[in-house]
Amino acid sequence: MSLKKHSKIEEEAQIDMTPMLDIVFIMLIFFIVTTSFVKPSGIDYNKPEANVNSDSKTDNILILVSQSGLITMENRLVDIERVTANVERMLAEAPEAAVLIRAETAASHGLVVEVMDQVRTAGVQKISVTEAK
Repeated sequence: MSLKKHSKIEEEAQIDMTPMLDIVFIMLIFFIVTTSFVKPSGIDYNKPEANVNSDSKTDNILILVSQSGLITMENRLVDIERVTANVERMLAEAPEAAVLIRAETAASHGLVVEVMDQVRTAGVQKISVTEAK
């Protein structure tokens, strides 16, 4: 009677793997898509290009201001009123030149500002002021 019901071979339990594979593929696609749109963080900067024209002269104009109030350009003393004319003459030779003002520590700040004003009057916008050692 009931012997036949219990004597059947019991089937083994099986797990359906299809939903798990679907989830794995969806996660794989998600990670591929999100990692391809990540922008690396950092600082953007412009590298200076090499100047291949050796014909154009790009020497900087050096102005020295001493603590005693003397202004020196091209190894000669210059009066404050003549700074503009000398810078204009040097710019005619090197139009892309920048002006470097090197002032001694004890030099008058007013004199350095006057020199900067004279240089700007000559038409130079690239001015650098440093301390003479």
